[in-house]
Amino acid sequence: MITKASCEAFDRADPLAHFRSRFLLPEGVVYLDGNSLGALPRATPARMRKIVDQEWGEGLIRSWTANGWIDAQSRVGDKIGRLIGARPGETLVADSTSINLFKMLATALRLRPGRHKIVSEATNFPTDLYIAEGLIDLLGRGHVLAALQTEAVEQAIDADTAVVMLTHVNYRTGRLWDMRRLTQIAQENGALMLWDLAHSAGAVPLDLAAQNVDFAVGCGYKYLNGGPGAPAFLYMAERLQDASRPPISGWFGHAAPFAFEPNFRPAQGIARAAVGTPPMLSLAALEVGVDLMLEASMREVRQKSVALTNLFIRLIEQEAEKFGFALVSPREDARRGSQVCLRHDSAWPIMQALIDSGIIGDFRAPNILRFGFTPLYVGYADLWEAVAGLRQIMETASWQKQKYQVPASVT
Repeated sequence: MITKASCEAFDRADPLAHFRSRFLLPEGVVYLDGNSLGALPRATPARMRKIVDQEWGEGLIRSWTANGWIDAQSRVGDKIGRLIGARPGETLVADSTSINLFKMLATALRLRPGRHKIVSEATNFPTDLYIAEGLIDLLGRGHVLAALQTEAVEQAIDADTAVVMLTHVNYRTGRLWDMRRLTQIAQENGALMLWDLAHSAGAVPLDLAAQNVDFAVGCGYKYLNGGPGAPAFLYMAERLQDASRPPISGWFGHAAPFAFEPNFRPAQGIARAAVGTPPMLSLAALEVGVDLMLEASMREVRQKSVALTNLFIRLIEQEAEKFGFALVSPREDARRGSQVCLRHDSAWPIMQALIDSGIIGDFRAPNILRFGFTPLYVGYADLWEAVAGLRQIMETASWQKQKYQVPASVT
């Protein structure tokens, strides 16, 4: 039997517990949605005031050199690279995840001109599939997207496959792909491997270089705590950089941006994947989150993530199973990311009632309650409070109130 006292004891023994005070978390809120938007680091507002008041306000355009703005994309990229197991010069902060996916997918297709198939899974994050569809339509060269059921993905990788495009942790289930195995299968068939790390970076230990990954993309506003709409990142293996020509030839990807030459000449290395002027305000906020993440041991982060998700599953089964919740996430620790997803026919109103009570998770259509666990600021006692709140909502049927039945534009 798990008790509140045992959860509190877990918190006292937690080697990461001191990180919680480094975040601004509202009083009375249990925040289990960091897999969608990370919490605000306490250091971020001061950094934003400095870049606005001093670097922009006083330094003006001089700050591109005097305050290192011009190097920020590669500097922060290399910091993220340390979190994902990349070598220096293989990771760049730029644009959004969707734009980076477009760039890396198009680059991969150019490197495999005789092949026509993009392999993905039907339950991939929809924008990844939309980007692939749009690129195929734009190219008009007979490419096809094979978006398959999970169990059919491996068998679909063949001699006509140009690139395999998968999200490492599934957004609706939390299921974790075996990155090493899938990358190897793709490459043994002559294809390139492109990973979306949106739900992995900062939550799951990654070693892209050691696992020979070709391309990857990811966002900065989830587990990296960079703020809403934070810049994204892309990864391109060093061995592919010189042969790659990203499809958007912007001036920041030019070999000499301030030479203002009339024709595009790609920069050396990962810099060629840059496009336009970096958004320095949001990039500065992202750097704060990344620096904070780098202070933690990824081994301890993963250990706590597994412990949190495991405890949450056990608490749901102990306290709320009788209310019809079905576990969607894998039960095996090694196959689960840092989230737990439950299925329920009334998932939408139940989640709205939970949020109204100060327990913040989110809903994914058509019937998923999704709970994310950011180890740096989520504690074990938080999970006791969350499940106790869920049980109360179900026992009192408060989720049946009319105000919780109303659809919303953001879920």
